[in-house]
Amino acid sequence: VEGIEEHEVEQKLICIYIHSPCMFQDAQKSSVLNDNVLGAFLQSRQVAGLSRPIVIQFWHDMVLDSSNATCVFWKPGAGTGSAGSWSQDGCKTTHAEGTVTCHCNHLTYFAVLLELQVNVLSPAQLASLTRISTIGCSLSAAATLCTLLLCCFFRQSHAVPTPCPPSSCRQRLRDNTVRIHMHLLAALLLLNCSFLLSTLLAAGSKELCQFTAALLHASLLCALAWMAAEAFHLLLLLVKVYNIYIRHYLLKLCLFAWGLPVLAVVAVFVFKQDTYGCHTISTSEGYGNTTIVLSTRCWLTSRSAHFATLCYAGLILLFNTLVLGRVGMILRRIRQQTGQARKDWVTVLGLTCLLGTTWGLAFFSFGVFLVPQLYLFTILNCLQG
Repeated sequence: VEGIEEHEVEQKLICIYIHSPCMFQDAQKSSVLNDNVLGAFLQSRQVAGLSRPIVIQFWHDMVLDSSNATCVFWKPGAGTGSAGSWSQDGCKTTHAEGTVTCHCNHLTYFAVLLELQVNVLSPAQLASLTRISTIGCSLSAAATLCTLLLCCFFRQSHAVPTPCPPSSCRQRLRDNTVRIHMHLLAALLLLNCSFLLSTLLAAGSKELCQFTAALLHASLLCALAWMAAEAFHLLLLLVKVYNIYIRHYLLKLCLFAWGLPVLAVVAVFVFKQDTYGCHTISTSEGYGNTTIVLSTRCWLTSRSAHFATLCYAGLILLFNTLVLGRVGMILRRIRQQTGQARKDWVTVLGLTCLLGTTWGLAFFSFGVFLVPQLYLFTILNCLQG
């Protein structure tokens, strides 16, 4: 233990090692690493506010990072008989392979708090979800690639130079529909391929894994942006009554759906590269919290970046859902006139997939919805292509 030095005065450092799952239980029944608690005290006085923090290392054989393991100290309860709590005030955490290092500016009882999910999945469930996502993304990548090749082939074989008059604005919008579909397919192909590569390259070099994680992040943002472009284009086709001409329409959509997401990811990768790295997917079972590592992939390692991505996806999905609701109202009105209900509902289901509204299932990962939501989210979205 470093950081306790007082010249010309002999100090006795008392260390207490406790290995018990029953002691130091807070109201949340939190779990600590290996049920180990280390107490450090000076016999003569209390120590707090050290300018040079003490350094304590905890060894383990798990896969831990800043998202699931934090250095804490025990804070006794205020009243008689009241349970205390774990606090991380004054402590900083650093991670290395097989060790968690705590830097604290005081002496008390220390431990490493494991932030385990309440609704943790079983190893069998996580393994099945991993297999479903791998198979689904492989099929989706193959399907999108074949569709893109067929679209390119037919467009070249049936290309006839027939200029569209400037007054035919709605015809121009219809001509851009297939192009927008192809851009969305390209984004989904990139997303599926980078997702599959993120698992294969997780065991490679750190720099390669970070680049793969950035590619996966950029492809996800681009795919969501092209779903928003699909919704906007659908809004112009069905909702707008008057003809609208937008100069360089497709180019502006490309700048929005390709340019902005890639620019944001490149900026993060250049200025804060540690945002990307190796992300571990694991579960714990048993009272001893035995960690079972199922897979690792290259992905976001920053909570703030993860939260920003969720907000970005939430805004896009909200816009797409509103557009889908508006289209549903239009189809309902048409159904009352023609009586083609079944065809209209098939159209709505197709638009639900096209606009990516099934990605909104990610916001229902809690409580009793967790397991069915994860299976629905995995099956529907990995087969989107």
